[in-house]
Amino acid sequence: MGDEAASGAFRAVADGPVLEVTLDRGKANAIDAATSRELSRLFAGFRDDPDLRVAILTGAGDRFFCAGWDLNAAAEGEQFEADYGEGGFGGFGELPGLLKPVIAAVNGMAVGGGFEIVLAADLVVAADHARFWLPEASLGMLPDSGSVRLPRMLPPAVANEILFAGRRLDAAAALRWGLVNSVVGAADLMSEARALAARVVEAAPLSVAAIQQIRDSTRHLPLVEAFELLRSGELAAYEAVLASADAAEGPAAFAEGRALRWQGR
Repeated sequence: MGDEAASGAFRAVADGPVLEVTLDRGKANAIDAATSRELSRLFAGFRDDPDLRVAILTGAGDRFFCAGWDLNAAAEGEQFEADYGEGGFGGFGELPGLLKPVIAAVNGMAVGGGFEIVLAADLVVAADHARFWLPEASLGMLPDSGSVRLPRMLPPAVANEILFAGRRLDAAAALRWGLVNSVVGAADLMSEARALAARVVEAAPLSVAAIQQIRDSTRHLPLVEAFELLRSGELAAYEAVLASADAAEGPAAFAEGRALRWQGR
């Protein structure tokens, strides 16, 4: 992946190991199927680039992070079950083999599919004026990925009110319910997201990938079965850590009083 990429719908800039993606599609940063396919290709490149470690996704402007599916495209005939690319709507939430963290920097309203993108992110920083809601049921549609993710993240009564009745969450409520990691003033949003990305980059890349694989592979399993899978040898990223030079590097650097030198192998 090059240092900078752009389309008519977003900008992407690599700053060392961090890829910053800014949705920039009209006043609401809504996403149609073509844009989602472009984002899928972008995040596939992020996945496959060994020099990139973490991505930050935000929106242009200060009103909308993302308003979700472009209803103008829907009115023109685009189907709800369109081809959104291998990463699913927004490019990364269903991307196979993505074992690198994505940080959502929510600069405003995250509505419908925009909220679902936030739910798919590994880490979330929100501006204090951010708002989150899922209006699909009131529009005769449904938040498909939100219907899968949200009940796993919130108490049933809260998730149901958001899904069925369109309850809106402000940034403080999202923080209280654990949907975001931190809330900051709008002027500090990107610096907070970049600081969080820098902390991720300090960790061993193989360890981060293995943790994500363990999380994704065991979250649906009873505890006993989860540990059986962990010890089965079937989780390639986990096995890679055990046999890696980086697993020896941490204790060696500590003993020698020097900076860590991760090799990713």
